[in-house]
Amino acid sequence: MSQPSKRYYRVMLGRQSAHAAECRAGGFIGADFDIHEDLTGKLPDEWRQFNAAFIPVFLTGHPDKSKIAAGLACGALWTVAKGIEVGDIVLCPDGTGSYFVGEVQDGYTYAPGQVLPHRRSVNWLPLTIARAAMSEALRNSTGSIGTVSNITDHHPEIEQFLSTLPGQAAPNIVATDPVVEDPVAFAMEKHLEDFLVKNWAQTELAQHFKIYEEDGELVGQQYATDAGPIDILAVSKDGQRLLVVELKRGRASDVVVGQILRYMGFVKEQIAEPHQTVEGAIIALDDDKKLRWALLAVPQISFYRYEVKFKLIPVETGH
Repeated sequence: MSQPSKRYYRVMLGRQSAHAAECRAGGFIGADFDIHEDLTGKLPDEWRQFNAAFIPVFLTGHPDKSKIAAGLACGALWTVAKGIEVGDIVLCPDGTGSYFVGEVQDGYTYAPGQVLPHRRSVNWLPLTIARAAMSEALRNSTGSIGTVSNITDHHPEIEQFLSTLPGQAAPNIVATDPVVEDPVAFAMEKHLEDFLVKNWAQTELAQHFKIYEEDGELVGQQYATDAGPIDILAVSKDGQRLLVVELKRGRASDVVVGQILRYMGFVKEQIAEPHQTVEGAIIALDDDKKLRWALLAVPQISFYRYEVKFKLIPVETGH
């Protein structure tokens, strides 16, 4: 699907939205992560440069944290402070089952000694979206763990909500992607990631792996790396193996294999501890001979198919 000119993010305003009301009243979003310094002039265009500089800072203040946790924290801080651009749309849970909606107005500012001191000014729109009014897919994405998540894939639905504002027209959506070979599989797999995370315990992979957690929270979904975002990062129950899970999403086999190899290489070099091995898993809707041929040369990557089953339940109508 082609990406819109602006992006859409879900941003948590403190744990359990503790600072949502203050942010709404003050016209800002923000983050903390115990980085107590002004980041003006220290926010490069590439988040990986920021992470390289500030992961050591974060780990100095949190020696008990892992490199994965440090990467998540610094990546989220960079996204709030720099990655979200002026004009992007943010959805922020208010802690009561609804979301404030705002448009980012300006660049980074620092408010020392105040809550969420790394800030961006926001024009909050006269619109609140009830979680119950969202599709299941959007609910899953906006409910994902972490300070910030990119929910641009759901922009058609979000724009439908925004179109209820005065003077707004309904969006015209065009779907194109040059690496998608199978549009049907792409449509079926669009929300598979959220479904997998939600139902991980019922999958074959759950026998040996769990989605990576930090402080009791799932943080392994859409884990940002220099090689790109990993769909799901999991760790074996004995802590000895890391698993990179990539969804095929109807794309060409060579694209998917190349992508997961990049992710695995990054994890092996930058994340894995000396005692940990790195494995991969590709999940697709249909069998793929080309993919199986490619993986014959890479035994550390497994291939899984999934099935979607529908059940029709008769409803008593009184006739």
